[in-house]
Amino acid sequence: MNPELSQLGRKSEYRAHYAPELLFPIPRKIKRDEIGIDEANLPFHGIDIWNHYEVSWLNLKGKPEVAIATIIVPAASPNIIESKSMKLYFNSFNNDKFVSSKDVEDIMSRDLTLAAGAEVTVDLHPLESGLFTIHQPSGLLIDTLDVAIDEYIVNPSLLKVKNDEIVTEKLYSNLLKSNCLVTNQPDWATVVIEYTGKAIDHASLLKYIISFRNHNEFHEQCVERIFSDIMKHCLVNELTVSARFTRRGGLDINPLRTTKADFTTDNLRLIRQ
Repeated sequence: MNPELSQLGRKSEYRAHYAPELLFPIPRKIKRDEIGIDEANLPFHGIDIWNHYEVSWLNLKGKPEVAIATIIVPAASPNIIESKSMKLYFNSFNNDKFVSSKDVEDIMSRDLTLAAGAEVTVDLHPLESGLFTIHQPSGLLIDTLDVAIDEYIVNPSLLKVKNDEIVTEKLYSNLLKSNCLVTNQPDWATVVIEYTGKAIDHASLLKYIISFRNHNEFHEQCVERIFSDIMKHCLVNELTVSARFTRRGGLDINPLRTTKADFTTDNLRLIRQ
């Protein structure tokens, strides 16, 4: 379960045939304990949306089929799945024959559910489905604020409320950057923060987001840390934090954490994805 023992950051031999044993689960509890999140009483609801753009297999006549996969992992699952192991697992389908795309979906859902420890859904979309057009995030962009930055290691004490006025706002920034927990390679994202509560000082929020720049953590963990820090330091009544990370190895990962039990979300691809 240790990321350093996974395929991440290592030279890898790509399996030519279906190999579910390649999936490498990592317990969420490790980082949640560090952040101060009680696994038995999660302060949020949510999902991790994965989009995989390099999915292929053979039909029964040996002809390649291609698709885009959408993978939904519940935030309440005990494990995340290490992303390079996910890529290697998907590539293991490339040279095997399957009856139909539904057959492939069912196999992938079964294997990923076993790895995550909770029900994972996989939907395969034809390239011509039109579901993956480019969108812009809604809300107020805070990146245009003229702020001086001198902290690049995550610092929640930067977060400030502006006044006691209760507001509902949706803010976003394209300046979230963190680093892979194992390889230290950069991860880039657009983060969207929607809340109801005392007005958050926008400049302080931008400084806080930028303070992740040299922070090492997986995508899901960064979003849970942002959620927890805003709840703790800004004492908001309702909060939703989502991030759309750029692709690596054909995969983008898009975590969402929210106080709303009845949340809905759209899988809207952004320009950098």
